[in-house]
Amino acid sequence: MRDIFFCIDGHTAGNPVRLVAGAAPLLAGATMAERRTDFMARYDWIRTALCFEPRGHDMMSGGFLYPPTLPDTDAGVLFIETSGCLPMCGHGSIGILTFGIEHGLIRPRVPGRLRIEVPAGLLEVDYHVEGERVASVRIRNVPSYVAAEGIAIDVPGLGPLSVDVAYGGNYYAIVEPQGAYRGLDALGAARLIELSRAVREQVRAAFQPVHPLEPSIGGVSHVLWADAPRGEGAHGRNAVFYGEKAIDRSPCGTGTSARLAHLHASGRLKTGEAFVHESYIGSRFIGRVEAETTVGDFKGIVPSIEGSAIATGFNTIWVDRRDPFWAGFQVV
Repeated sequence: MRDIFFCIDGHTAGNPVRLVAGAAPLLAGATMAERRTDFMARYDWIRTALCFEPRGHDMMSGGFLYPPTLPDTDAGVLFIETSGCLPMCGHGSIGILTFGIEHGLIRPRVPGRLRIEVPAGLLEVDYHVEGERVASVRIRNVPSYVAAEGIAIDVPGLGPLSVDVAYGGNYYAIVEPQGAYRGLDALGAARLIELSRAVREQVRAAFQPVHPLEPSIGGVSHVLWADAPRGEGAHGRNAVFYGEKAIDRSPCGTGTSARLAHLHASGRLKTGEAFVHESYIGSRFIGRVEAETTVGDFKGIVPSIEGSAIATGFNTIWVDRRDPFWAGFQVV
């Protein structure tokens, strides 16, 4: 038996995005959160087949477009990546919406604007077109907040750290420079991956967040190592760890949202202020605290992230059950 998936491949700020434009499975559920639950229960093999080796790699991510569940929205998006079927993915949203608009898969009701349903909630989107290209996408993300502060851990080979946890569509353990962590360049990517596994494991042992309004979202999935900016005009830099050995090549959209909530909660970023966020490779998103809000009993913010994506080609992928690696594999 052979399953065939037509994909548009590309990247957002350097991190891969694979829009699965053909053969999205029909899902049960009245919301995108319910559809996500159904996908994980019945179709997670599609995620592993398309994201893991030999058809993907450790950084692979992407998603599907679905009809919306609400009458005043333009589309629904379901995300897949090596680390799972995420509630929200910022760089993935920018890429999927860019490719969808450029190839006629999304027909906006209002040109230049979209309302998009994702498992984590509703996105308000503005985009700018230059010729036949979507030059930029600005996403007003789901409400974000700080879930915990001052979690004390002791990482072998690095020492004691104080870690905060913030939500920006996924939960992030945020590590700012302190103690033996002097910055990203002092460690390097390979060392960051090694240390991130230990950080995430210890934070998970100490704290298990659950979203106060959507109980299907929970657990610390990512580690954000914060640093001072390198380039002129930027306000911060980061390396985001996800999966088992991936460093986000983009500044990470949900990670930027979590960082904005973190900085706002500590008084370092005001409502209305922009925050230019650099990735590990120097690409940038523009973040902004759009408004203050609440998330259940927590004080939070409404963040926005702006960036651009580039489509690199079409990719028709076969998943043949005669292939011993039809469901994909990882070498950790």
